[in-house]
Amino acid sequence: MDIIFETHLKNLEHYLLSLLSKNMEEGNQIAIWRKPKSTFIQILIDKTGITKRVSPNLEELPSGFIIHPFEDQADQKAYFMEADFYFKINIAIPLEEQKDALEEVGFSTPVSELKRSMKKVITEINSHEEVFSDTAKESFMELVEKGIQSIQKGELHKIVPARIKKIKLGPEFDLVKSFNRLVQSYPNAFVNFFHIPDVGTWMGASPEILIHTKGDEFQTISLAGTQKAQGENPLKSAAWTQKEIEEQALVSRYIVDCFKKIRLREYDEHGPKTVLAGNLLHLRSDFKVNMKSTNFPQLGTVMLNLLHPTSAVCGMPRTAALEFLHKNESFNRSFYAGFLGPVNVEDETSIYVNLRTARLVDGQAILYAGAGVTEDSIPENEWEETEMKCDIIAKHLN
Repeated sequence: MDIIFETHLKNLEHYLLSLLSKNMEEGNQIAIWRKPKSTFIQILIDKTGITKRVSPNLEELPSGFIIHPFEDQADQKAYFMEADFYFKINIAIPLEEQKDALEEVGFSTPVSELKRSMKKVITEINSHEEVFSDTAKESFMELVEKGIQSIQKGELHKIVPARIKKIKLGPEFDLVKSFNRLVQSYPNAFVNFFHIPDVGTWMGASPEILIHTKGDEFQTISLAGTQKAQGENPLKSAAWTQKEIEEQALVSRYIVDCFKKIRLREYDEHGPKTVLAGNLLHLRSDFKVNMKSTNFPQLGTVMLNLLHPTSAVCGMPRTAALEFLHKNESFNRSFYAGFLGPVNVEDETSIYVNLRTARLVDGQAILYAGAGVTEDSIPENEWEETEMKCDIIAKHLN
């Protein structure tokens, strides 16, 4: 590693550690993220001491950060942090050249003391949380088999069962180093961390944007199908099975059906194409709409309500899939497969599906992963897919 970059990285980690430790000790809410293909780490701090619940009417919300659980209930509201303080750091530029960003926190406290302080806060605020057991391989494979049977009976077209994997965080676990490893390793992901004292502490690297609005443009994607990236040029050597192609096509059709529900016909569709997310490949299609020419300024909120939870994290038909998951999954997904992201920050809203995520609880990381099950699924293969997805985060936590 280049010595100049290594020094810059150490300074950045010390700075973020100072920032997190100080605000977590004070009981503040904080969100830190790096958007795909960006060199900026963005930081938002809510110092009100109030845990806010809001309806996700994006165009009406102030600048902030939203986190919505998976549960699809009419009265379910999102958690929302208001931007009392917001700033960003360009990780490609030395910190000393970014004076404005450094005014919030200094470098006076030793790193070891900052780490101890932050660990103490995480342990204390999460100690009341219910901690679920690991999902046994046999149990998950039985759940996949149930899903296949429901599809064969015509009750479902697709189902996305999920599982939990717990890992113990070692004594040397460093939250900031782990966050920066995710930033460096997954340039195409939405790398995120959020901490709400009454709710919990989560970190992840999501490959999937749910909705994005900037100016007059609206964007969403369909992302499905999973295989391990292999070879020197995995994007060109990927070979997709009929099962994976159909799985992704189902998600695309669902988006088009949502457009039809609101009588929107003017949209651009591109794809599917193979994309890289960490060490995994997926099939992706992009959909774009000009909100001005279609006279639909509230399209972000309308589509968010129609899309969540998407068939990529739930299944199809949605109502039947949710009923299946409620009946057969043995745990509460909490924020996994919900959505999160900055709202009206720098005149832009970017909402991502909360995938490849970990909840930090009392010396442990609770990892979540799901697999898209169709009639052609093989339970053993679906288990291996969830293992690969869990490893995307797990390998950077120790």
